[in-house]
Amino acid sequence: MKNTIPHAGSVLKNYIGGEFVSSDQLFDNVNPVDGTVINQVAEANQIMVDQAVNAAQAALHGEWGKLSLEQRCVLLHKVADGIDARFDEFVAAEMADTGKSFFQARTIDIPRGAANFRVFADMVKSQSTECFHTDTPDGKGALNYAVNKPLGVVAVIAPWNLPLLLMTWKLAPAMAAGNVIIAKPSEETPATATLLAEVMHDAGIPKGVFNLVHGFGHKSAGEFLTTHKGVDAVTFTGESSTGSAIMKASADGVKALSFELGGKNAGIIFDDCDFDEAVAGTARSVFTNGGQVCLCTERLYVQRSIFDKFVAALKVKAEALNIGWPLDETTDMGPVISHKHRDKVLAYYQSAIDDGATVVTGGGAPTFDDARDNGAFVQPTILTGLSEQSKIVKEEVFGPVCHITPFDQEEEAVAMANDSDYGLAATVWTTNLQRAHRVAGQMDVGICWVNSWYLRDLRTPFGGMKLSGVGREGGVHSLNFYSEPTNICIKL
Repeated sequence: MKNTIPHAGSVLKNYIGGEFVSSDQLFDNVNPVDGTVINQVAEANQIMVDQAVNAAQAALHGEWGKLSLEQRCVLLHKVADGIDARFDEFVAAEMADTGKSFFQARTIDIPRGAANFRVFADMVKSQSTECFHTDTPDGKGALNYAVNKPLGVVAVIAPWNLPLLLMTWKLAPAMAAGNVIIAKPSEETPATATLLAEVMHDAGIPKGVFNLVHGFGHKSAGEFLTTHKGVDAVTFTGESSTGSAIMKASADGVKALSFELGGKNAGIIFDDCDFDEAVAGTARSVFTNGGQVCLCTERLYVQRSIFDKFVAALKVKAEALNIGWPLDETTDMGPVISHKHRDKVLAYYQSAIDDGATVVTGGGAPTFDDARDNGAFVQPTILTGLSEQSKIVKEEVFGPVCHITPFDQEEEAVAMANDSDYGLAATVWTTNLQRAHRVAGQMDVGICWVNSWYLRDLRTPFGGMKLSGVGREGGVHSLNFYSEPTNICIKL
């Protein structure tokens, strides 16, 4: 792979109406591995967001709106091909922005980013609608059927943990359904979104269909987008508090909303589990991407008869993780996204210690005696001994940490797992088939894995309950959100 970061040392620009546009206000894009500045980013102001909305509306009612479904899908396949053609550049940009490993970026983030365009371009061709024959008093009847129309201008606000994957997870179905887009990546991870704008441009996506604005939330591009009267829908992945703020900002415009928010995900491990599989799968679910996946497990409930054995085995897994440079093929875990987030995670570690937690392993920041000491690294951490009311058991940390609690009875484990303001995901580990179905069905979450974790079928519904979100994405669920069905009644 080329170890060259795209646009290093330059300014990452906005993409509005088919043109790359800079601004007077720049901010730094910082590498979390060593704290160096990768490049600068042009922050979009209110006027630029207005221009993006106007360009999007023109495209919706112009060239893009006049394309056939087949023509749209061909263009989306070209976008996927364009990502593949610049695969190494996308991998390098994603690694530089996030600090994640070369292995993860090249096997998950970038391939899935390209695949999303292909999957939804093909899936939209089979999107169905309803049709009913309606009886009428004169006996002649009527035909009622629905046609799908795009929502219009969709604001796509993406997070920093899986920047390209989660942005395209929204872009692809929205564009397949005929919508026009104004995308705002996280200010922490602007690079792959900028590369994607270049790919869109080169693929021949009509100007105004895809617009990219960089910036922050409050009094910046994020707020300008969510409050804009010309934006018809907002789709967002990120913190629950931010989702709540967006919901309030969008209320006056009664915008369509789809939110995938935070989680405080539980894992239940029964004593009849396949022990080695449960340990390995749980280690993945806790520490993957430094715990910075909304689906990661932060609360574990382990049946008492295997509690000590499980804690010891998970400790071995955690301490075997290699925390290293992204390009080192032996690296298992990189830094968290920023120094600010590192300080937040470390504050949670300290809070747990202050509450009387037993630190099984970790609990602080590693030292390397090299440039990584200027980065945003934290130790993978396992805690025990806290009450269910402890701060670190109740609040999302979004870092490589879990608290493990013993339980005796199945009902006790289910009750503790569901005692949360969040409801995104859960895992259940058992070889008892009846228990697997029984417990999984009782979890108050959007997705429950049994004897696995992060096994995803893109056709299935994805989303959360409670503070974990509103709506469902994935497969036809995504296409239905980005489509507005219109009923047509024909008197026969």
